[in-house]
Amino acid sequence: MSESHGLPPAGGEQNLSQAPLRRLRPRPSASLILIDREQPTPRILVGRRGSGHAFMPDLYVFPGGRRDPRDFALPFSKDLDPAVLQKLQTGFAAPASPAGARALALAATRELYEETGLSLGAPATAAEQGADLSSLRYIARAVTPPGAIRRFDNRFFATFIDEAAIDLSSLRESDELSDFRWLDLSDLRAVNLPEIVFAVADDLKKSLESGRCLPFGSDVQVYTSRNGQFLRSRL
Repeated sequence: MSESHGLPPAGGEQNLSQAPLRRLRPRPSASLILIDREQPTPRILVGRRGSGHAFMPDLYVFPGGRRDPRDFALPFSKDLDPAVLQKLQTGFAAPASPAGARALALAATRELYEETGLSLGAPATAAEQGADLSSLRYIARAVTPPGAIRRFDNRFFATFIDEAAIDLSSLRESDELSDFRWLDLSDLRAVNLPEIVFAVADDLKKSLESGRCLPFGSDVQVYTSRNGQFLRSRL
């Protein structure tokens, strides 16, 4: 069962200075942002989490969830761009292995399929040979603050639906996500987004305004918190 992830909304869902801090270790996870750039303003796919979820109920999020042990063994038809793989291995106390970094991307593609029915590349090819990771960009990382009911160390990947050859006719609702929306990046408040999702989408919008290709080696936005304060840096 997958779970979405992020920081509480600014001004927030909970007061970090008052909430009892639970010493939960953030779990590795990943999200995948699908971008439609055929319109004058690019659009991104979000879906609504159910009201029964303990974490972020009724909010619109990107497909995604935690990395499972099985993700290390999933097949893939094409590997990540070398610049993306290198970025995924940095930012740790000790460098991550290529397999551990790649498993994050594979977790994102697996969750995409489980939650939306969509796959990267032709469905038959993806089913037989595994996902095509070559179009994925690594654009952001966010660590859920202490005190949240769930904690994740989440990587946000992005790809263009035309580059990834995604068959949108396969889009379907799941137990995890429903009411899918193609959200215009110029109107991010059209649905109820967690603040971390809004922050990532807003930074994505700014990146696309400077060029619609998203270079593979671009800086990665990193969102963390310290003493209840929201922090942003670059990797």
